[in-house]
Amino acid sequence: MKIIFSERCLGYRYPGHVESPERVKEASEALRRRGYAFIEPQRAVKTDLLRVHTREWVETVESGWFSDADTPGGHNIYEYATLAAGGAMLAAETRGFSLLRPPGHHAGVRGRALGAPTLGFCYFNNMAVAVRHLDRPTLILDIDGHHGNGTQEIFLGDPTVTFVSLHRSAIYPGTGYASERNCLNFPLPPGAGDRQYLAAVKEALGRVDMNGVEVIGISAGFDAHRGDLASLGLTPAVFREVGGMIRACGREVFGVLEGGYVGENIATDLDHLIQGLEGKAR
Repeated sequence: MKIIFSERCLGYRYPGHVESPERVKEASEALRRRGYAFIEPQRAVKTDLLRVHTREWVETVESGWFSDADTPGGHNIYEYATLAAGGAMLAAETRGFSLLRPPGHHAGVRGRALGAPTLGFCYFNNMAVAVRHLDRPTLILDIDGHHGNGTQEIFLGDPTVTFVSLHRSAIYPGTGYASERNCLNFPLPPGAGDRQYLAAVKEALGRVDMNGVEVIGISAGFDAHRGDLASLGLTPAVFREVGGMIRACGREVFGVLEGGYVGENIATDLDHLIQGLEGKAR
């Protein structure tokens, strides 16, 4: 699996913000040392974004004139957000993994999703843009430690998409406690650990009708790693097992980075996930 990445995504920062350029810089450097091939993406264009978001929201981000406690405007953020969306599209096309920032799964149709108090570091929903671009029946498996409320809002009731989210309960954004129609939610306690997590993944995949799925898109946040922002007490080994479960589904796969705020952990967890997806060890 090739890594979609551009050093252009390192060009913005907000002092003291956990969603820093260092998290993907460190991860990309570690993955290069491990021998991964990299591909440079192009920015998404407005028509790509309008398949997911309202014109009002797209133009709001483009203007930079908005205020959000977690997700500031300005700093030419539209360029960085469209680069991340374009990276996700390229990952879907090449069956690669997009290692770009900003993340996207909290961004709904109008930006904020399902009543969330902030945008949760997200401007455009990269996974949703990629799925609409690919235009094939897709299972989105969101393994970020936070519920992918924006992705659920966008695809709720869509017969061509199944959304599955495994996430920590009782934290931001305060959603995802129950399943609804084509959106299956698995809230877990903070100390779940590897065994309980893998049992939940097995149950989740068992509830999906794979006959209606051609592609699996992984919203891969690694903040469920032990000690990270949405810790579920997970170790790197669990991601290899998750990758193996996904590989056993026998579908095309691509991935998009969501959370995860320790660059070294992102690289290790992603390496293990890809090992499982490819059925081999490095």
